[in-house]
Amino acid sequence: MIRVPRRHVLKALGGFAVAGGALGRAGRALAEEDPLLAGRPLVRYPEKTDLILLTSRPPQLETPMQYFDRAITPNEAFFVRYHLFPVPTSVDLATWRLKIVGHVDRPLELSMADLQSKFPRVTLTAVAQCAGNSRGRFSPRVFGGQWGDGAMGNAQWAGARMRDILTAAGVRPGTVEVSFDGLDQPAFPSVPDLVKRLTVDRIMDDPDVLVAYEMNGQPLPMLNGYPARLIVPGWYATYWVKNLSLITVLDKPFEGFWMNPAYRIPDNPCGCVAPGTAPKHTVPISRMTVRSFIIAPVTGARLPAGSPVPLKGIAFDGGYGIREVELSDDGGSTWRRAQLGPDLGLYSFREWFATWQPPRPGSYRLMVRAFNTIGESQDAEPLWNPAGYLRNSIEHIDVQVG
Repeated sequence: MIRVPRRHVLKALGGFAVAGGALGRAGRALAEEDPLLAGRPLVRYPEKTDLILLTSRPPQLETPMQYFDRAITPNEAFFVRYHLFPVPTSVDLATWRLKIVGHVDRPLELSMADLQSKFPRVTLTAVAQCAGNSRGRFSPRVFGGQWGDGAMGNAQWAGARMRDILTAAGVRPGTVEVSFDGLDQPAFPSVPDLVKRLTVDRIMDDPDVLVAYEMNGQPLPMLNGYPARLIVPGWYATYWVKNLSLITVLDKPFEGFWMNPAYRIPDNPCGCVAPGTAPKHTVPISRMTVRSFIIAPVTGARLPAGSPVPLKGIAFDGGYGIREVELSDDGGSTWRRAQLGPDLGLYSFREWFATWQPPRPGSYRLMVRAFNTIGESQDAEPLWNPAGYLRNSIEHIDVQVG
């Protein structure tokens, strides 16, 4: 059985604990740093530290920005995003099987022991980011969960290649797509089950698409997909199906609710339209945009005059890799390059560091932008679409020196 006792998980998910005392003061500090988070409590769920509550049914828990001061996000601080409620709270590995069915020669039912022993173990460091991360910053406001910037995390995943699993099942000629379903099931027939799909070419051409059973060297937390989840590096986490239980190989295109009409963007190069308008044509969202953040100091910080200020943060993209990070303290008129931290792979957070010497006391807006290896970067002004996806504008913090 999963390490967390069933009764403990059910109690916590049925009535989450709101942090109080010192943790409550931490929540107020979060609100002071970021007005978008004002009024949102810190909560603690099983296997998790204190995270920012967006909703409890289903659980949507945001990672406080302080945890992005390092390349790898701790398991206990990793964000949580479910679409359906109730969510899985207990899995017995003695009976759990990952089923591969459909347009195959050999339908499979794989135990955890099978996944770990019959397929080469692969490790990959990759960012999982909710497609709606930073949606709360869109103007005009858009419908959906009003996330801050913490619906993301970076981990080292370990598991089996998805293409190796399909090869073992014997994919038949004429296969076009593969769908993925988890243990989370809708409470009512009118609610569509969360099923996602990838083209068979996307899987067979990419050795980095995994069925992961470990996260940072440990079994997956229940709320992050135990006992196994799909990893689609470089793509938004809507495809990273949690608590994976069923893989169906298809000889025709799959069109479920969570592929159409959900999780779609305007069908143009920027994935954007004029604010307040609707696109004429849409396509499923896929690859992540370039993003970068200043993690320290925090916005609103008061800094001593005459002293150099250490700056640090993270940058990432959809799999081309970060080439450079630049900073500005004069509204973007001039930029200087930051130092990059260790390269953990094309799909990982890339840490960056710099030292800033304030020229004089006063108020400053520090801005950050990143470039990937094919020249993509961040826009000065945020692009807009009605779903609140693809945010990649230049981020900033405001500080006071003196």
